[in-house]
Amino acid sequence: MAKITTIIDIGSNSMRMVVLKKTSRFGFHLINETKSKVKISQNCYENNGNLQNEPMQRAFNALESFLSIAKNLKSRKILCVATSALRDAPNSKEFLTKVQKELKLSIKVIDGEKEAYLGAVAATNLLSNKDFITVDIGGGSTEFTLVEDKNIKHTISLKMGTVRLQELYFVKNDFEGAEKYILEQLTLLNPDFKNIKSVVGLGGTARALSKLIIDSTNYPLDVLHGFTYKVEDNKKLFKDIINCDTNEQLKVLGVRKDRYDTIKIGTFIFNTILEYLGIQTVVTSGVGVREGLYLTDILRTSNHKFPANFNVSVRSLLDRFTTDYKQTAYLGNNISKLFDILQPLHKLDKKYKSYLVISAKLQQIGVTLNFYKNSTHSANFILNGLHYGFTHQERILIATIIKYSKNELPKENNIKNFKELLPDIKIIQWLSYIHSLNKILNSEFLRNNFKYQLENNQFTISSFKEHYIIQRGLKKLKKPFEFELILLKGAI
Repeated sequence: MAKITTIIDIGSNSMRMVVLKKTSRFGFHLINETKSKVKISQNCYENNGNLQNEPMQRAFNALESFLSIAKNLKSRKILCVATSALRDAPNSKEFLTKVQKELKLSIKVIDGEKEAYLGAVAATNLLSNKDFITVDIGGGSTEFTLVEDKNIKHTISLKMGTVRLQELYFVKNDFEGAEKYILEQLTLLNPDFKNIKSVVGLGGTARALSKLIIDSTNYPLDVLHGFTYKVEDNKKLFKDIINCDTNEQLKVLGVRKDRYDTIKIGTFIFNTILEYLGIQTVVTSGVGVREGLYLTDILRTSNHKFPANFNVSVRSLLDRFTTDYKQTAYLGNNISKLFDILQPLHKLDKKYKSYLVISAKLQQIGVTLNFYKNSTHSANFILNGLHYGFTHQERILIATIIKYSKNELPKENNIKNFKELLPDIKIIQWLSYIHSLNKILNSEFLRNNFKYQLENNQFTISSFKEHYIIQRGLKKLKKPFEFELILLKGAI
């Protein structure tokens, strides 16, 4: 596959583009994201589904700009798909032919089930959740996928979207008719959909609602992807949005101007879906059809799944910021050994070992950015850079471990901004200590040069040499638990 790939998704309401750069076989990262609210399906549902000239021209102009951006980024491959607006329109060929002839771009019109599948591929590979229903509210349709243990079980597309319902019901203030229509559509879902109580929200409506919740609750991490909330806690907000009569009322609730025309209808659809399915939690996805299309391309020989124990964010960060792969591997292996040998003292759950391994491998990011205060640089970068496959709690914990890998142990005051998303301070102190210990033992850039033994509260590190720098570092390091730490020179 090309090193730089552009993916364009033409929806009924918005046209979106992402440009992704490969760093290794499965590693990649985002280098551009552009959106244009062209509303290609505007007024089509009241004109027998036919696309109108003005919206088509807007979409054409946006595509021309998208292609210019892709060319300037030296993108060698462009994949473009269109969803319900073009698949439903009797005159879609007119637009497709014009784009092909004048822009030399082939647009693939995908059916609803394919659209749902692509969104689910993105969610299963780029979120940590295992069991969920994806809900992607578009302008003309809403796609659903049932995922169990990261396996896609059912996909379906229902003809209910913000533009469609606006023109059929909301323009007449027919809320009762809109609800009846949505509920009739929802009866087409497989009964198994009601067995899952978690929804992954894809698309603009879900992200806009999550952004409102983040802002109104002073949530400590301003990141949408992976943000999770309880439906019960936010029913009032949904109702308030639905009951708004003016844009000014939406503004007071914190709704952005570019969402005034769709947020009320989108929330009405989303809320009706959540109530019908009895959903308890919503997980926000920052990825969707575009990323799913990219993943089906690079993962075409592996059943559209990453290999076991693979994380694309970790891989991409290592590809971009690590120069000594052997040293990185050693740091990860050594911290794993330290965690295991110290288990009788720290008594931590084994899940924390994986976070330590990742923190050890990624600690060099800060050095690459700027040596001074490199732990802080690494932590700040990871809060946003460790984007895919981690919960917010996990990425904050990994960043915290790295940030406080110092002689002194982190205190309650150090973590107060993220306290609600972090484990007990005692756990953080142990994790930071083990990370700091691993860094000190690597301060002379050694590999496989130590033997560890824990006996009667005495932790002994044996080596062939004195290691003056390491000895001094160990003496300064504060411990979270009273035990004796000894570095011995002797045969190992």
